[in-house]
Amino acid sequence: MPLMIPVELSPDPSITQENGWRILRHRTNWPLMKNALLVLTLLLSGVASAADRPNILWIFSEDLSPYMGCYDDPINTGHTPSIDQLAADGVLFTRAFMPAPVCSAARSAMITGVMQTTTGTHQHRSSRFTDGEIVPEDLRIHLPEGMKTIPELMREAGYFTFNTGKDDYNFHYDRRQLYSIGSEEKYVSGMNGWQGNKAQAKKRGSYIENTWSLRPDEDQPWFGQIMIWGGKANSKHVREGHLLADNDVPLPPYFPDTPDYRKEWTQHYNAARGADAQIEEILAMLEADGEMENTIVFFFSDHGNNQSIRHKQFCYEGGVHVPLMLKGNHPALKAGTVRDELVNGLDISATTLAFGGAKMPDYLDGQDLFADTYESADYVISARDRCDYTIDRIRTVRTDQYRYIRNFFPDRALLQAQYRDQRPPVTEMKRMRDEGKLTPYQEEHWFGIRPEEELYDIAKDPHQIKNLAGDPAFADQLKQHRDILKTWMKETDDQGQYPEDPKQLKATYDLWKDKPVFSEAETNPEYDQFK
Repeated sequence: MPLMIPVELSPDPSITQENGWRILRHRTNWPLMKNALLVLTLLLSGVASAADRPNILWIFSEDLSPYMGCYDDPINTGHTPSIDQLAADGVLFTRAFMPAPVCSAARSAMITGVMQTTTGTHQHRSSRFTDGEIVPEDLRIHLPEGMKTIPELMREAGYFTFNTGKDDYNFHYDRRQLYSIGSEEKYVSGMNGWQGNKAQAKKRGSYIENTWSLRPDEDQPWFGQIMIWGGKANSKHVREGHLLADNDVPLPPYFPDTPDYRKEWTQHYNAARGADAQIEEILAMLEADGEMENTIVFFFSDHGNNQSIRHKQFCYEGGVHVPLMLKGNHPALKAGTVRDELVNGLDISATTLAFGGAKMPDYLDGQDLFADTYESADYVISARDRCDYTIDRIRTVRTDQYRYIRNFFPDRALLQAQYRDQRPPVTEMKRMRDEGKLTPYQEEHWFGIRPEEELYDIAKDPHQIKNLAGDPAFADQLKQHRDILKTWMKETDDQGQYPEDPKQLKATYDLWKDKPVFSEAETNPEYDQFK
């Protein structure tokens, strides 16, 4: 429909609705007026122009649990000042849970806004091939027809997009469609999901400056992802005078009390302190470039603690509970707000689209956290499937009071063969077992038959030690959570219930078969067909 010029806005009575557009075009500075009319049209329709929209930054950490002062952590209170100030200046979410406790599955879900178990991207490091080589067509995992990633939707809404860290997506994509920069010719369609950003740009501090400063139009809004190493950095970025000693942090009861375990466990608290220094640097970059005023900053992690063999890759609180906070010059982001409701990590994806005025597809699993129609979740579901070459399947339901866990391979020990087999958390646990020095709980938990179902009262049992699934007093709670999971699996057609494509499994076998960590370990029987 052509734009109609309101008659009452014209000083010339000869201009009517019918001839207004033609006359106006000939009697005015047309290019200038055209732009003005475009802005007017957008404003009248309730849609702001791209230049009026906020920049949006995801500070996307690796492997980081909320061991920070703003989360009332007694060890790190006073030692995470930048993160604490970020939370104080905006909105802090105390109970945010990711869709998976491992990076590629979680990142595949976050970048689409859809559970990885729905899109078939749930197996860790899938749709991959030998590093640096094109993934063959028969090994490519494609997103469902019509599904687009968050950066693609943001680009369609007029945003400049970038990602200074890894992608790690378990599906086939052309990076040039997602990100405005950082997509050299060799890093294009058909490459492995771990592409990272290979753009050539100068270094600023710890970060490659292929960011907002490289957009061709300084008035164009941008959506960017900056990865910080988080839990994988250990003590690397800790400020001078803030480094914890190996014995400064008490161990949870599921770990044996040994020097090696104390050192490993302390490293994650140091990592949170180091993450704070990294965030300070990023926020200073925004300020120095004059970008902070119009930027909404999200800070979160892909999953929990990297140092603990019970956290990363597993569905206890430590695997999926992450920090989440937002700051920005926006009416919804009132400073000092603390929200305690259950939050799905996929709400970050939906909220980003909403802030950017981008299209909100009906297939999104999350919701805009600040919408008038927002309703807090009754539960959040997370899922773990194959991780590298280790085949497992775990589902969990987190409700207000309880965490329910369903183990689909209970005969496979929690400490079955995995990528950390040569590292102290595993070698030390096995040494203590062989010497008979584990507690009865520790030996059963790590090396025994797993229960098919687990149920924990989080407030009363934060370490999740006392399994209530066998207690008749909690039979109703157990059934309620079991039914939630069954219904969700059926309604979403959880792809984890089907065997993995043999070609994908063979590709995994070929990637790991010659590595000592695989060949020397007792591996899953699914691989016997390839030997």
